[in-house]
Amino acid sequence: MVIVQRVMVRWTKRGRGAGEAARRREIPSALELPPMPDGPLLLHDVLAEDRTGYATTSASSAHALPGRLNGLRFEEAPPSGLRVVRSPVWAAYPATRHPGQVFLLRPGERARYRANFRFSGAGIEWYYEEWTVNIACAPWRRDLFLTEEFDHEKDERVSLYGGPRR
Repeated sequence: MVIVQRVMVRWTKRGRGAGEAARRREIPSALELPPMPDGPLLLHDVLAEDRTGYATTSASSAHALPGRLNGLRFEEAPPSGLRVVRSPVWAAYPATRHPGQVFLLRPGERARYRANFRFSGAGIEWYYEEWTVNIACAPWRRDLFLTEEFDHEKDERVSLYGGPRR
């Protein structure tokens, strides 16, 4: 069983100030898992956005393997592993994140992937997203991602406003 939890924080230009940044830092990078449907690839998608005061909403869904979720592709890696591959995220900055393997997980392992983006969308204003994607090749447990110990971590966050990476 593969369980994925994406915590996505979204804000607009109005939310770029220091006060809003401090509020965003208070959003946890993992939450308790709700009861999940049955399936080989389970997704718990969490959204916190500035227009709602960063109140979180979430949804759970089941998917087949191989599967593509949130800019990542999940596929079985024989004999009993899971390969996580980055997929292109179109209409986003930075556009230089080319497809490539991010993790190779064995049963029982957990990984955390972090990335951020600036999107133009269909409108003329940019909006920003920061993702923390927690991944486990393990059975469901409510507290599966609540410990800070992960077997693999990759941080691909960049400065979205110009200047050095934070």
